[in-house]
Amino acid sequence: MIWPAEGLEVRQQNSRPIIAGRFLYNSLAVLSDRGTVRKETIMPGAFSFALGDLTREINLLFGHSFDKPLASRSSGTLALKDTEDFLEFVATIPEGAERASHVVDALALIGSGLARGISPGFRVPPSDVVPGAEKLIPEPGNPGVMIRQLWALILYELSIVTRPAYGDSEAELRAFAAQTPVPCPHRIILP
Repeated sequence: MIWPAEGLEVRQQNSRPIIAGRFLYNSLAVLSDRGTVRKETIMPGAFSFALGDLTREINLLFGHSFDKPLASRSSGTLALKDTEDFLEFVATIPEGAERASHVVDALALIGSGLARGISPGFRVPPSDVVPGAEKLIPEPGNPGVMIRQLWALILYELSIVTRPAYGDSEAELRAFAAQTPVPCPHRIILP
């Protein structure tokens, strides 16, 4: 099995470190801003605009920081696959980049289990450009709480984070050597 039920994996292929993971759709995020709680969920197909444009740059970052890149679609080091249930990615750390301090840190923190989450960086398009990009619905069983459903988003990046807003996409780490899965939570096996 290459993928866990959800989350991240680190493996090595042709002596290149690989980070793989899934961001689950229909997962509920509970966000708090100055005491106000709001909930939101990203719907299947919400990222189709950016994913469908193969010339559009999408990055894998460490901690939503564009100065800490791990892989990118334009460099051919980030592969993305969209399904009805999740957005899947496979990121190959480019040759030489594994020596960058933020890449060393990212691999060490993923391997230790301290950075196990996947978080998308996106924008909601204006309603006059994309009507219905977001909708508010009452929470089932709790009509006083509204859930923001996100139906159309502009995806810029995916990030490895310590605390993802969408907890269902929190990472699970497994190590792989020579394409053979070896359960080894919270550890990376590299030569």
